[in-house]
Amino acid sequence: DQRTAMTDERYEPWAAGRRNARFTEWLRERSEPAWTRAATHRFTTELADGTLADAVMRRYLVQDYSFLDSFAMLLASAIVKAPSLADRIPLCQFLGVVTSDENTYFQRAFDALAVPAGDRSGPSLRAPTRGFHALMAEAVRCEGYAETLAPLVVFEWLYLTWATAVSDRAPRAFHHAEWITLHANPEFASFVAWLRGQLDREGPLLSRERRSRVAASFGRAVELELAFFDEAYRESREPGR
Repeated sequence: DQRTAMTDERYEPWAAGRRNARFTEWLRERSEPAWTRAATHRFTTELADGTLADAVMRRYLVQDYSFLDSFAMLLASAIVKAPSLADRIPLCQFLGVVTSDENTYFQRAFDALAVPAGDRSGPSLRAPTRGFHALMAEAVRCEGYAETLAPLVVFEWLYLTWATAVSDRAPRAFHHAEWITLHANPEFASFVAWLRGQLDREGPLLSRERRSRVAASFGRAVELELAFFDEAYRESREPGR
């Protein structure tokens, strides 16, 4: 579309007008207002207040857990495509966190919310969830490191943003509180800063075609994050969803 076609033409003038221009900040600005709507979503505020309905949390976690395998492949793909060992190590370390602490959280939360075994291992995927799976698969197929980083940066940076904003609250239920602290702690913040730095380094050096792909992928990831939060509140699905 026209927005994607003009992506590369807009970055240089935007960067030229800023002392410390960051490629990821340009991408985030282009994603508005969806970015802010996702980062301040009703889901995040109710989670932090401890008022989020169990049914909503259950739908959200079941769909989110279905990403784990695809997300692990996305991280593994980024590790393979990273240009050096120094670039690979933080990604390897983060993959270890995702497949240990975060995976354990899901299992304990499922137990607390009485999630059936079938929904844990083979849930019916909703439209935003299918969109995420497709986006991650596309990023894995791409040969470039930057294309693989684009959705990954959204996933982690957006969660750091909303979780940090509500980190001063302490909901009583562990499956509310821990979902916040998993995404609002110094180690995670440091990783997100490093991850953004990777894309900040790569983005300005990309060709016109590749930069357009990265921008489109980033924007699509933000739109899906917003849709994913919205979908958690839908009690029933339309046929085919």
